Amino acid sequence: METPNRCVFCKGGRLHPGHTTMTLERDDMTVVIKHVPAQVCDTCGEAYLDEGVVEQLFREADEAVARGAEVEVRHYVAA
Repeated sequence: METPNRCVFCKGGRLHPGHTTMTLERDDMTVVIKHVPAQVCDTCGEAYLDEGVVEQLFREADEAVARGAEVEVRHYVAA
Protein backbone atom coordinates (compact mmCIF):
# COMPACT_ATOMS: atom_id res chain seq x y z
CA MET A 1 0.00 0.00 0.00
CA GLU A 2 1.38 3.40 -0.99
CA THR A 3 1.52 6.24 1.55
CA PRO A 4 -0.62 9.24 0.53
CA ASN A 5 0.93 12.69 -0.09
CA ARG A 6 -1.61 14.44 2.13
CA CYS A 7 -2.83 13.60 5.60
CA VAL A 8 -6.12 11.69 5.58
CA PHE A 9 -6.93 12.90 9.11
CA CYS A 10 -6.61 16.69 8.91
CA LYS A 11 -6.99 16.78 5.10
CA GLY A 12 -4.66 19.77 4.77
CA GLY A 13 -1.22 18.68 5.87
CA ARG A 14 1.55 17.33 3.67
CA LEU A 15 3.62 14.32 4.67
CA HIS A 16 7.38 14.54 5.13
CA PRO A 17 10.01 12.03 6.26
CA GLY A 18 10.46 12.09 10.02
CA HIS A 19 10.26 9.99 13.17
CA THR A 20 7.65 9.14 15.77
CA THR A 21 7.29 7.22 19.01
CA MET A 22 5.04 4.15 19.03
CA THR A 23 3.46 2.51 22.06
CA LEU A 24 2.43 -1.13 21.70
CA GLU A 25 0.38 -2.93 24.34
CA ARG A 26 -0.34 -6.63 24.64
CA ASP A 27 -2.04 -8.09 27.69
CA ASP A 28 -0.09 -6.62 30.64
CA MET A 29 2.98 -5.66 28.56
CA THR A 30 3.78 -2.21 27.17
CA VAL A 31 6.61 -1.49 24.74
CA VAL A 32 7.53 2.08 23.80
CA ILE A 33 9.70 2.34 20.69
CA LYS A 34 11.28 5.70 19.98
CA HIS A 35 12.68 7.18 16.79
CA VAL A 36 10.51 5.08 14.47
CA PRO A 37 10.85 6.18 10.81
CA ALA A 38 7.58 7.55 9.44
CA GLN A 39 5.95 9.99 7.08
CA VAL A 40 4.72 12.76 9.41
CA CYS A 41 2.02 15.36 8.71
CA ASP A 42 3.38 18.90 8.89
CA THR A 43 0.03 20.19 10.21
CA CYS A 44 -1.35 17.71 12.75
CA GLY A 45 1.66 15.41 13.37
CA GLU A 46 -0.12 12.19 12.37
CA ALA A 47 2.47 9.51 11.52
CA TYR A 48 2.25 6.98 8.69
CA LEU A 49 4.41 3.84 8.85
CA ASP A 50 5.64 1.60 6.05
CA GLU A 51 4.54 -2.04 6.19
CA GLY A 52 8.12 -3.20 6.83
CA VAL A 53 8.44 -0.85 9.80
CA VAL A 54 5.17 -2.15 11.28
CA GLU A 55 6.37 -5.74 10.88
CA GLN A 56 9.61 -4.85 12.71
CA LEU A 57 7.66 -3.19 15.54
CA PHE A 58 5.56 -6.33 15.98
CA ARG A 59 8.71 -8.50 16.02
CA GLU A 60 10.20 -6.30 18.74
CA ALA A 61 6.98 -6.53 20.76
CA ASP A 62 6.96 -10.33 20.39
CA GLU A 63 10.57 -10.43 21.64
CA ALA A 64 9.64 -8.31 24.67
CA VAL A 65 6.75 -10.66 25.49
CA ALA A 66 9.05 -13.68 25.17
CA ARG A 67 11.50 -12.06 27.62
CA GLY A 68 8.68 -11.49 30.10
CA ALA A 69 8.95 -7.70 29.96
CA GLU A 70 6.18 -5.74 31.64
CA VAL A 71 7.35 -2.32 30.44
CA GLU A 72 10.13 -1.71 27.94
CA VAL A 73 11.41 1.46 26.29
CA ARG A 74 13.78 1.17 23.33
CA HIS A 75 14.94 2.84 20.13
CA TYR A 76 13.88 1.51 16.75
CA VAL A 77 16.52 -0.63 15.05
CA ALA A 78 15.93 -1.53 11.40
CA ALA A 79 16.20 -5.23 10.70
